[in-house]
Amino acid sequence: MLKKTSNSIVLKVLALLLILVSCDSKRIFDEYTSIENNKWDINAPISYQFEVKDTLARRNLFINIRNNSDYEYSNLFLITKMSFPDGNKIIDTLEYDMADKNGVFLGKGFSELKESKLFYKEQILFPNQGSYTLDIFQAMRKGGEVEGINALEGIVNVGFRIEKIN
Repeated sequence: MLKKTSNSIVLKVLALLLILVSCDSKRIFDEYTSIENNKWDINAPISYQFEVKDTLARRNLFINIRNNSDYEYSNLFLITKMSFPDGNKIIDTLEYDMADKNGVFLGKGFSELKESKLFYKEQILFPNQGSYTLDIFQAMRKGGEVEGINALEGIVNVGFRIEKIN
């Protein structure tokens, strides 16, 4: 009787794991880059190259940031440069809230590591099939200073995600 019960539990756990792994049906592209020593250099873009085959379906694009408690700011400024297969480029300056007014990080996570899923572009259509490149730069500055922060501390990973819209 005990053997039958333990086999049943193992099967249930395996089924649950399979369901959890396959639940991400929206994902088209999802990659992360680790930041060396958790210090993102101002002159070191994070680059992602991805292929677009479907130019008719709308997509949501996200920039994912994992930060730890060494991150000292309540916001995050980024500059993105998306390069299209035809040579065109779009450059955006973005600002995201990373903490609430009390300094509590807004990202998800149970430890000191927090993950923020930040909207980059909503419901977009890619105009061309082919290879695209997204470069993400940190553009943080200390209040009132013109020079950027050379090594932004507390950023552990930067990710880029493309999702289907159902």
